[in-house]
Amino acid sequence: MSRSSLLLGIVLALAAVGITSSAAGASNSFPAAASDAALEPNHGSETAVLSGGCFWGVQAVFQHVKGVLKATSGYAGGTANNPNYEQVSTGSTGHAESVEITFDPSQVTYGQLLRVFFSVAHDPTELNRQGPDEGTQYRSAILYTSDEQKRIAEAYIAQLTAAKVFPRPIVTQVAPLKAFYPAEAYHQDYATLHPHDPYIMFNDAPKVAHLRQQFPEMYVGK
Repeated sequence: MSRSSLLLGIVLALAAVGITSSAAGASNSFPAAASDAALEPNHGSETAVLSGGCFWGVQAVFQHVKGVLKATSGYAGGTANNPNYEQVSTGSTGHAESVEITFDPSQVTYGQLLRVFFSVAHDPTELNRQGPDEGTQYRSAILYTSDEQKRIAEAYIAQLTAAKVFPRPIVTQVAPLKAFYPAEAYHQDYATLHPHDPYIMFNDAPKVAHLRQQFPEMYVGK
């Protein structure tokens, strides 16, 4: 989360929100994944790891998704072991700010999580940046934990590309998850604990609002 210019960040954030909102369109118009796993018959627990810019907002969105048991901000996709925020912020570790999502596959599918990820959680057409934040640590990425997750992710990107859902190419990386490192305690639940932080108000609160507006059947209040 680069904070060097709040005013510039606000302007860019409002623009990014507009792009995401216009891409999704009216309620439920954003296409569901055509190739997806079926809901499991019994309760269970699976993990998804997604990178979409500042982890504060991505965590906040998925904390409000039905079937998500836990969302944790952290670092993934790089080579450094046990990285900290200062190291990741330099862009030299290869890690991206990421969110580990623990979900119940009897309540929500991986494809449904990706639908939220692409439609309201971030803009998948921004390369190595997201809104006011720049650098490879803010890249768009899906870090899969199984061959099935890889299949669903690649198929969904191909589906969205063929349907020309976005005005620009999707740049989201799809790569295997090597390790996930939870971020420092002060990053966890940041949007919930600091709702009046200008960064949260302009960058992240609108994402949660869009989730509630576009997918009311998936939205869970906290």
